Amino acid sequence: MLAVRWHPPAFDIRLESVPIPTIQHPDDAIIKIKFSGLCGSDLHVYRGHEDVSETHICGHEFIGHVVALGSSFHPGSPPSRPALYASLKVGDKVISPFTISCGECEYCRIGFTARCLSSLVFGSPALQGGQAQYVRVPLAGGTLLSLSAVSTSVDDPLSLPQELSYLPDPTLLLLADTLPTGLFVVLQACTHPKLAPIFTGIPWPRNVGHLAQDGLLLGTPLPYLSATDKVLDVGIVGLGPVGLVSFYNYLISNEANVRHRIIAVDTNGSRRAKMQKIYDALPADARGMSGDEFIITDIADAPNVVGKPAALELSLALLAPSGVLSSCGVHQAHQLPFTGRELYNQNVSLEFGRCSVQTVLVAAAGLLLRKREVLGAIGESGVVDRVIPLSDAVGAYEAFEQGVYGKVVFDPWT
Repeated sequence: MLAVRWHPPAFDIRLESVPIPTIQHPDDAIIKIKFSGLCGSDLHVYRGHEDVSETHICGHEFIGHVVALGSSFHPGSPPSRPALYASLKVGDKVISPFTISCGECEYCRIGFTARCLSSLVFGSPALQGGQAQYVRVPLAGGTLLSLSAVSTSVDDPLSLPQELSYLPDPTLLLLADTLPTGLFVVLQACTHPKLAPIFTGIPWPRNVGHLAQDGLLLGTPLPYLSATDKVLDVGIVGLGPVGLVSFYNYLISNEANVRHRIIAVDTNGSRRAKMQKIYDALPADARGMSGDEFIITDIADAPNVVGKPAALELSLALLAPSGVLSSCGVHQAHQLPFTGRELYNQNVSLEFGRCSVQTVLVAAAGLLLRKREVLGAIGESGVVDRVIPLSDAVGAYEAFEQGVYGKVVFDPWT
């Protein structure tokens, strides 16, 4: 089969012929890939910034069909195991999150599937990636989501809306990483107790859920906030695909009509232009309340690459006292670019980490459907910039790294 492989030390991507993967464990599935994605995180290895020294198949976003299953997949699979072991069949259409997860360990059970005890990231020496014609998925029953056997139960946490089948497959690929990660980075911020005063109108800490309700925070009642106090300042640093969808996720989360000021920052002119087009395409009532502000800027020295220390430095500079810095980038520097005293002096809260895709994927699918006019489109008006043959991968990496291309989807069969 054809596959895109990275060779050390850096900037060396090749399209090569390699063996088709086979079942190695009873929990494995082999997927014939229909489309795979090129993500900003792929550039870390491409540039030689990861601690990787082995040649491997790239890519962690893919959608396709099951062509082989291990012996764990059968109707009599124990109910204690993830349900997909009993229902997944050869021929089913599936999408995979960018990490594998067992669905059975403590962290998976409480919703933090990104930190599964068996977690591995596709597109690494430990787990060959999806920029190929076939891929092996370990722990497939806990990892994959079926687009063929759509559940109609609203109580099923992994049920996907049947309407997804009407969207172009290259846009469904956003569910592997981009859309869930954009939702995750917003959730980390908007669910933080420090933002509760703006959403509830009640000063901190008397709005802190069960602590206030259980009488642990009794004291002199404080006045409710004024309208001018309840304006949320939102900064989006980096307007690549995840930055674009985080903007949409914020708008969805803000349907309580909290006033906001949004500043969106990127040094790349084409990214700023795409953000402006997407914003302009929104109906007026979807942009927020009258008087809300939305600014797109290229602040001097602003970062244009996910995970760069400059992104964190700018984010901290934009942050208000007692603010929340929510980051989903894979940061490569060994140290953070600010000191504990700087954080202390602003009462800053840091929220970092990898998205638990399996946990938020159904919500991300709902966003894809609700904003299908952009998220379900391909080209200038959509988040997916272009669909190109896998044979053009070398040039695509170069153009994506330079910011010439936006979100790229590969077709491995053309």
